[in-house]
Amino acid sequence: MVARLKDVAERAGVSVKTVSNVVNGYAFVTEENRRRVQEAIDHLGYVPNIGARNLRKGRTGFLTLAVPELVNPYFAELCGLVMSAAARHDWTVLIEQTGGVRDQEMAVINMAHRSLVDAIIISPIDLRPTDLAQAAAGTPLVLLGERALHAPAHHVAIDNVAAATTATRHLVDLGRRRIAAIGEQPGRHGTAALRLDGYLSALQAAGITPDPALTVRAEAYSRAEGAAAMRRLLDLPEPPDAVFCFNDLLAIGALSAARDRGLSVPGDIAVVGFDGVDEGNYSAPQLTTIAPDKAAIAEAAINLARAAVHDDALDPQDIVTPFTLVVRGSTVA
Repeated sequence: MVARLKDVAERAGVSVKTVSNVVNGYAFVTEENRRRVQEAIDHLGYVPNIGARNLRKGRTGFLTLAVPELVNPYFAELCGLVMSAAARHDWTVLIEQTGGVRDQEMAVINMAHRSLVDAIIISPIDLRPTDLAQAAAGTPLVLLGERALHAPAHHVAIDNVAAATTATRHLVDLGRRRIAAIGEQPGRHGTAALRLDGYLSALQAAGITPDPALTVRAEAYSRAEGAAAMRRLLDLPEPPDAVFCFNDLLAIGALSAARDRGLSVPGDIAVVGFDGVDEGNYSAPQLTTIAPDKAAIAEAAINLARAAVHDDALDPQDIVTPFTLVVRGSTVA
């Protein structure tokens, strides 16, 4: 038979209220009563009803985390960090995969069962400011990443323009002059546009005239797209001597294509990625990358969600988290 709060109270010889105070970690319980209650809990194998406790607190104990794709190591790593940060506050995270499709993203923020979660954390790709109008008045919403929608919602991201500028400047400082960029996505806002801005800004600051032929599109940020883009660059009459890729998967694909052509990296061509995923530690050579502080992003998102749950009048917060240029063998032998 499953032990109840009442059973614990009877065995410990205290009131049900005292047992509840011990279970919920309240300070105003004598050490003797706390000891007796804990012994009764251990003996009976009592497990607190977390759902009931959360409902009494006016919360469900669940939050939604929505990301474009879980096969991307960046989002997989970020999910793990958000789950760890949430667990420290007794939250269980429900993962949603949107594919970066507007309808799926809207379904997450306007879900009929949204009352079952305390907050929604989402990394949007295709949402529009008008899509958030209804969500902003309901369940607390925290946006992650580059897609700043200028809407009444909390937002956590790194400075992508500054990060892309840092990556490109690193290549310039190494003496590279024909620096290509892989990852342009015309017509789309967010990641591609911001990182392209940073790339162009660094070239212009170095007195290098951008060559349109060195900016290559990528429909998806995948290894295959990176390899295909690198092959197009290497087929140019004047191929690049360095490449800045807008994420690490593109860069790992680019490294593969360079190796297939018999090129030395970084001797013939240097490569920089973006995202700081663990896979870059094991590429050949190891990948130089811009590494966002993913732990700081996760912690900031959870803290914002908690603050919004406790204060529904909280003004939208815009938090910028740090990044680091991690220099490895793909740029410096």
